Amino acid sequence: MNEHDASDGRPEAPAAPDVTAIGRDPDAFEAFYREHLETVGRFVARRVDDPHLAADLTADVFLAAIAASDGYRSDLGRPVAWLIGIARNVVADHVRRRFREHDATRRIAGRRLLDADSITRIEERIDAERELRAVYAVLGDLPDKDRRLFELVALDGLSITDAASVLGVKPATARVRLHRSRARVQRLMSEAAPAPFQIQEITS
Repeated sequence: MNEHDASDGRPEAPAAPDVTAIGRDPDAFEAFYREHLETVGRFVARRVDDPHLAADLTADVFLAAIAASDGYRSDLGRPVAWLIGIARNVVADHVRRRFREHDATRRIAGRRLLDADSITRIEERIDAERELRAVYAVLGDLPDKDRRLFELVALDGLSITDAASVLGVKPATARVRLHRSRARVQRLMSEAAPAPFQIQEITS
């Protein structure tokens, strides 16, 4: 068979990286990393505003993914949903550590060194997410389970199905909770600022 699909003449899509192989196959990890770096980077940038910390947490997410790769199950969700679930845990662990740590020197010493170009790129990403981070100021009024769902779909761009997979709920349940939360957040944003952030209607 030639390089084109016999049914429609279009080139065959490249095979998706085998998630279970990323811990033992450098090529599989590189493909996985390249495919998901932007998604993870934006997820982190919406939650922190320090470029060094954002770089550290992004790296930590992929290290955690390598460690957990043997346990990935495709029947429980797509790779992006699995990876965002890991990212949520990494960021949450950081928040818990931050409240336990009181030694500023210890925190600074743990940062990786970034060159000027890397810092600039991360700062640009953080700046681009500044408006979205403002939404977090009102999310505290939502129940915790609704807040997590709203973040994954309305802010992080996951589909309702993928977000439901991350949180372990049924898509139909997630859809009902999401529309209820959307109306509440929009109202809170309208009360908080004269030119509120507009949350797009969620239809899928």
